[in-house]
Amino acid sequence: MQTVALIGDSIRMGYEESVRNELSGWADVWTPEQNGGTSENILAHLDEWLATGHPSILHINCGLHDLRKEFGQDTPAVPLDRYAENVRTILTRTKTERELTVIWALTTPVNQEWHHKNKSFDRLETDVIAYNLVAAKIAGEWDVVVNDLFATVMSAGRDTVLLPDGVHFKPEAYALLGKTVATCIKNVAVELP
Repeated sequence: MQTVALIGDSIRMGYEESVRNELSGWADVWTPEQNGGTSENILAHLDEWLATGHPSILHINCGLHDLRKEFGQDTPAVPLDRYAENVRTILTRTKTERELTVIWALTTPVNQEWHHKNKSFDRLETDVIAYNLVAAKIAGEWDVVVNDLFATVMSAGRDTVLLPDGVHFKPEAYALLGKTVATCIKNVAVELP
């Protein structure tokens, strides 16, 4: 039986139960109890989480907390160049030091107008796209499979599956994301030696 770790933000927390259900009997699914937050927070906890979860396959994402901007500020919590360094370090540590099979999940889309009205900070769709492009490029350098959760949400109709906060999802969207994640994990596992 495979052991899979899911690391990511509140979006991961929303779909993890669906992934558990989809992979029941095929894999043990481990997740940290807390939100992964920024790429810097993931780096700070990565060794601890991997030592606890003992995964053979890691499905990981960060981005939404990195790209957040306080109202009136132009600088995100983790600027794009530092995010790129962090993603590269995460993949270096998981691929070379731990020799894990890694799947990088792209950050899900936001409705920035809804988000601005209902949150105390901004997340911009252009930033989501920019951070995803950087992460996908780095993942490609490492031959890491990219799970395009951004496209999954867009295909489902972003504004029909988002909650009014512009970032989190309705239950049916989390079920869809969970199924997408589980399918990606199974497809990657088939390719393993």
